[in-house]
Amino acid sequence: MKRDLTYDFDFSAKEIWEIFELTRKLKNKLRSRTFGSLRGRSLAMLFQKPSTRTRVSFEVAMTQLGGHALYLGPNDLQLSRGETIADTARTLSRYVDGIMARVFFHQDIIELAKNSTVPVINGLSDEFHPCQGLTDIYTIWEKLSFPKSFPRDFTIAFVGDGDNNVTNSLLLLCARLGINFRIACPKEYQTKEEILDLAKDDISKTKAGIKIINNPQEAVKDADVIYADVWVSMGRQDAEERKRILAPYQVNKELVFGAKEKVMVMHCLPAHRGEEITNEVIDGPNSIVFDQAENRLHVQKAILVKLLNG
Repeated sequence: MKRDLTYDFDFSAKEIWEIFELTRKLKNKLRSRTFGSLRGRSLAMLFQKPSTRTRVSFEVAMTQLGGHALYLGPNDLQLSRGETIADTARTLSRYVDGIMARVFFHQDIIELAKNSTVPVINGLSDEFHPCQGLTDIYTIWEKLSFPKSFPRDFTIAFVGDGDNNVTNSLLLLCARLGINFRIACPKEYQTKEEILDLAKDDISKTKAGIKIINNPQEAVKDADVIYADVWVSMGRQDAEERKRILAPYQVNKELVFGAKEKVMVMHCLPAHRGEEITNEVIDGPNSIVFDQAENRLHVQKAILVKLLNG
C-alpha cells in the first residue's frame, strides 16, 4: 500500500528515527556518489508558488539517487485551465512514481493524496511543512552528535507567528518525539486549538512540554534553540499590520543573550533580514541556518527512498 507525507503525523516516532538514521547514511555517502536507490524512478514536482530550497533540494535529491524530477509550475499544467486536482492526480499516477506538491491550501494536498495511486509528499501548504520540520529536528540531532534520544530538558523556542505552517509542524514533531517546545507569539497570532488537539495524545505519552507564551524573553530563557520565521508569508495582504504587531518578537542580539550561551539559532528561509531576525544573529556564531538549509537535501532523500522504494 502506498504511503504519503501530507503532514507530520503520517510518520510514527519509530519511522521518524528511521528517516534520521537513513539521512545520516545518505549524507555520509554524498562525497563518494554511491547512489542509485531510485534509478529509473520519476518524481513530479507541482508548484503553485515559487521556491528556491524546495525545488532545488528535491530536484538534486532525485538526481543523486539516480532518478528524475519534473518541475511543473502553475503554467505547465491544465489546472490553470480548470482541470481538477483529482484528475491531475489520477493522470500523473500513470506516468510517475511519486508526486511532491508545494501549494497554497492544505486541502489540495489531501485531494492529491486521495486520488493518487503513487506517494504524495507535502512540499509546503498553508497548514503544514513536514519536510522542513523533519529537517529542523534532524539538524538539531546532528549538532548534538546523534544521541539516542533528545535530553529530557531540551527546549526549542519559536519566536514570531504562532499560527503558521512551520510552527504547526514543529509542534507536532516535538510532541511526538518528546521535545519541549515553546511558542512566543502575540495573542493575535496564536497557535490554533485544533493543532494543539492533534498533539494531545503524544504530549500525554511523551510528556513533551508544549507552551504558548506571549513574552519572547520568557520563552527563550534557558532555551537550547531559538527559531525564527518570516512574519509575512507569500500572498498575504496584511503585511504592515503583521509587522507592527510582531515587531517585539524580532530575534536580535539582546534576545539571544537571554538564552543559553551556546543556543542554536534557526530560520527556515527565506529571511527578511532586519524584520524577524537581524543580520548579526543570522550571520553570527550561534546560527546554524545554512546547515539547516543544506539538510533539506539529505532529509528529503531519505523521505524519497522510504516512500518511493517502500
